Amino acid sequence: METISTVAGLRACVRKWKQAGARVGVVPTMGALHEGHLSLVHAARAQAERVIATVFVNPIQFDNADDLETYPRTLEADARLLENAGVDVLYAPTVSQMYPPGFATSISVSGVSGVSEGLCGGTRAGHFDGVATVVCKLLMQTLTDYAFFGEKDFQQVQVVRRMVTDLDLPVEIVACPTQREADGLALSSRNRRLAPQQRQIAVALPRIMRASAADIAAGADVPVALAQAASQLVDAGFDPVEYVELRSELDLQPLAVMSEGTPVRLLAAAWLGDVRLIDGMAVSMPE
Repeated sequence: METISTVAGLRACVRKWKQAGARVGVVPTMGALHEGHLSLVHAARAQAERVIATVFVNPIQFDNADDLETYPRTLEADARLLENAGVDVLYAPTVSQMYPPGFATSISVSGVSGVSEGLCGGTRAGHFDGVATVVCKLLMQTLTDYAFFGEKDFQQVQVVRRMVTDLDLPVEIVACPTQREADGLALSSRNRRLAPQQRQIAVALPRIMRASAADIAAGADVPVALAQAASQLVDAGFDPVEYVELRSELDLQPLAVMSEGTPVRLLAAAWLGDVRLIDGMAVSMPE
């Protein structure tokens, strides 16, 4: 595996691959890798002849300076994992490479088709503008054919899809299933910041969400079920609970009822101390 830190070096490498007829897949990450990220690498390896993984902690998507400062950075360990997983190139640009002096062109997705409204976009000012900007730059820098994202960050996936569609970028966005710990907690780089007692509480998030999804699928009143789930999360030790919502998978519009034939997803975000956890899961009507 080769490690590259400049746009010029990356494009020279990709140009050779393209000239040889290879399809390219990219897995954008902020590092602190886990099996969830590696599952994206495996999906990329199955679909493309060449795979790039990017590691870049993107400062412009953080609305909290402390969160940016404490975000785990483990580049050497990440590189070993990626090499063992069969990645061809690790692209690890510096902040000055990604945002050189005078950088002024960012992408605004606020309110676009509703996909960036509410949920994480409602509490993290400018977050998805930062996500869209860095992902757009990474897609253009890597000249990739496919980009792989995890469904745990479901709103992010939909924002990226909308951005790619609106800008006519020649990239296929591939969403991959959420990977979980044995007890059901969604894998996340932030999990390693949980204290042992917090980690025990954290498993209540997927447990309560699964129960709520089952209730809704069985015909429970949606607003009542969502309020009950939020209350149960507070009782379990989460504080605050930012949201527990039912949204259409297609356009992320909030739903108050289940409609047959409309794919829907239960989405939640809640805090344990200074660690913000998110999760999401499909809700299916019984056949």
